[in-house]
Amino acid sequence: MDGSAIGIASSLVLLSGTLVVLSARSLTRYLRDRSRPQLMWGVGLSLAAVATIVELVVYAGLVDTPLLQAYVFLSAAIVGMLSLGSTRAIRNPRFRTGYASYTLAMCAIVGALSFTTPMPSSMVSGGVITGNPPVGLLVLSSLVTVPATVVLLGAVVLSLRRCWQWRTVMMGIGASVLAAGGALYIASFPVALYYSEFIGIVLIFLGLVTLPQVATSPLTASGRLRKVA
Repeated sequence: MDGSAIGIASSLVLLSGTLVVLSARSLTRYLRDRSRPQLMWGVGLSLAAVATIVELVVYAGLVDTPLLQAYVFLSAAIVGMLSLGSTRAIRNPRFRTGYASYTLAMCAIVGALSFTTPMPSSMVSGGVITGNPPVGLLVLSSLVTVPATVVLLGAVVLSLRRCWQWRTVMMGIGASVLAAGGALYIASFPVALYYSEFIGIVLIFLGLVTLPQVATSPLTASGRLRKVA
């Protein structure tokens, strides 16, 4: 194995580990706060972790139909779940409910078709998943990824207009980059998914972990001071 191959494999291992940590963090927050956005973020990041593990396994030389079927499904489902985690910025309850129902239903349809459709081994070149699935799956997947990308970008714009918080901005942009990569993969630009995974996860990591917490509100702070007194 040459230096380039070792670098790619190491990157996939590092990315998978980061995604596992981030998904666990979001799911833990959901269990603590019962926040639906945290649940959707956690599910989306968990799916992304599985996708990178599939990439690693395929890169190691194990190529079979179930893995390719799972990867095609994950490429669409990741974007859909992350977009559901961002809909809180949209204050129309009917839209949120309708969009959630649509996205979950379409992900289920894409999953059912993905796991019942044979995938050609030619989808993999040099250990990298670079090919595309049958046209029917491409069309169905685009019905998930395109609306999800629009919702993610819209949520970022709305969040910026209402309140400038770097944590929200980082998470929104990171998710949008991931979504754009998934959409480009479906649109026959598979290499974009690999780059977007790295950039998107780094931005989400900064938003969730590294950047400082939002400042305590004056009302909460005064309440704490009264308790101390």
